[in-house]
Amino acid sequence: MTTPDTICAIATAQGGAIASIRVSGPQAVDITGKIFTPAKSGKEFAGQAPRTLTFGRICDGDELVDEVLVGLFRAPHSYTGEDTTEITCHGSPYILQQVMQLLIRNGCRTARPGEFTQRAFLNGKMDLSQAEAVADLIASTSAAAHRLAISQMRGGFSKELVELRRQLLNFASMIELELDFSEEDVVFADRNELCRLAGNIESVIARLANSFNAGNAIKNGVPVAIIGETNAGKSTLLNVLLNEEKAIVSDIHGTTRDAIEDTTNIKGVTFRFIDTAGIRDTEDLIENLGIERTYRKIEQAEIVLWVTDSRNEHKQIQQLASKILPLVENKQLIIVLNKTDLLPIEPDKEQTTAWAGLTSKENIRHIFISAKQRTQIDWLQQMLVDAAHLPAVTSNDVIVTNVRHYEALTKAAEAIHRVQQGLETHISGDFLAQDIREAIFHLNDIIGEVTNDQVLEHIFKNFCIGK
Repeated sequence: MTTPDTICAIATAQGGAIASIRVSGPQAVDITGKIFTPAKSGKEFAGQAPRTLTFGRICDGDELVDEVLVGLFRAPHSYTGEDTTEITCHGSPYILQQVMQLLIRNGCRTARPGEFTQRAFLNGKMDLSQAEAVADLIASTSAAAHRLAISQMRGGFSKELVELRRQLLNFASMIELELDFSEEDVVFADRNELCRLAGNIESVIARLANSFNAGNAIKNGVPVAIIGETNAGKSTLLNVLLNEEKAIVSDIHGTTRDAIEDTTNIKGVTFRFIDTAGIRDTEDLIENLGIERTYRKIEQAEIVLWVTDSRNEHKQIQQLASKILPLVENKQLIIVLNKTDLLPIEPDKEQTTAWAGLTSKENIRHIFISAKQRTQIDWLQQMLVDAAHLPAVTSNDVIVTNVRHYEALTKAAEAIHRVQQGLETHISGDFLAQDIREAIFHLNDIIGEVTNDQVLEHIFKNFCIGK
């Protein structure tokens, strides 16, 4: 692909001692050469060897802007596949803006979010799933998310898809070859072999699609809803887990009216905690709306922290349990008995045993804590990590983290299921070929071979400028 525009953008976060400005496009070298003078006289910047750094000055007329290092990359051996320069200067906001203005005055335009990576994709330097992994790598907040993004960016996911597509194309070619010789009643495709092949393809697609729940949790954080009655210490616990004063804490019942969300990393796992309105009977319209939202957040959560006052009578706990337990049957539930600092004595074995009946199921645990005194918080954090059930991830693992990829895999799986049903019912070969082609289409959509401009715009607009 050839693009007429030469683009530029600041590629590093502001505030550092050193910053980088990236320039890419057909005029990148010429425009950079107009504002940059190498320290060694007698050789213009355009004559420098590619993939080298050149020391020199950037001047605005006779005024020195900065002494810089400039890297030169010739097409196609650059990130974007185009002629590219990278200007490394001091991180002063004034210097950065002066350099950007000089580049724009000499023919550049400011890059849109993700435009450098979009050009890399359009120029065949990477497929679309790899391009999306670049954004995931930048946004990664845990070791597991980093490893998954690295694996996808290196093409681990793409290799799986390419192999699936090869098998499907081979499948389709055998079916379509029969159609070409339908009048001769020739059979090229062994139906038993096709059934076996379809089963293998279906199992691989199912494995990739089923990995999305874990991948989404690793990428975006395991959703954890903090629920319970009013004034049980939910907001205090949220602040402790986040290690910041995120939520307002008050002795007044019903202080939290809306859900408060934030993420934090605990022992290498990212959790997305959601503090919710306290569950109680109230005539306050706004508070009731908050309680309704609490129930919706429970549905979205993978783990539920039910925070309750450890001083509550067992009868009161049973009443709350009748409301809460039916909502969390398929979720991991941790009952957090809070405010142990207000008990006359530490929880004894009888109190712990009393909860055993309620926590006899494998998905339910309980713990006594004091959020205010931060006691047993380490144990609670370990319980959260255990309840997350996230797999250990290496840079070689292929786990789907992108909802767009998951949707495409789901549609490909539906097409393969129709192929399997067609083989069982001896359906006409032209219908089988159509379903196979549909599966190939959805796999191609993931790596970008059939993606339209609207999809590309949606993907790259979420990138940061300069990447």
